[in-house]
Amino acid sequence: MAHKYILDTHALVWYLEGSPRLGQHAKSAMEADDSDLVLPLIALSEATFLIERGRIGIPTVADLLADVQADERIEIISLTWDIFLRSLTTEGLSIPELHDRFIVSTGLHLQDLGHTIDIITRDESIREAGILSVIW
Repeated sequence: MAHKYILDTHALVWYLEGSPRLGQHAKSAMEADDSDLVLPLIALSEATFLIERGRIGIPTVADLLADVQADERIEIISLTWDIFLRSLTTEGLSIPELHDRFIVSTGLHLQDLGHTIDIITRDESIREAGILSVIW
């Protein structure tokens, strides 16, 4: 099975903005032509919310969506019943914030299917949980 990188919201945003806040290892993984990037729909939704509130440098939701759609390496994964159920397990419940829980549970679900998973995040609660391998 494939090696997949799960994108957290801030990783996606900082990558698209070209922000120096994006970790060097995260940037390398996201720039590699052969990277298989997974974007949970909840992370995309969170990014659109930040744009609507003027909290990030991406000017419009249309710009964000165009960038995401233009990158053929990005696969958008919706919140499914199986991912939701995975969020209710001990691992899922160890992540306190709901959006982060669904992002991590997407990775756990794909890992259950046999994929090798790394999550690209700077989020401290996700890193401290130690559930998935983290790249930053």
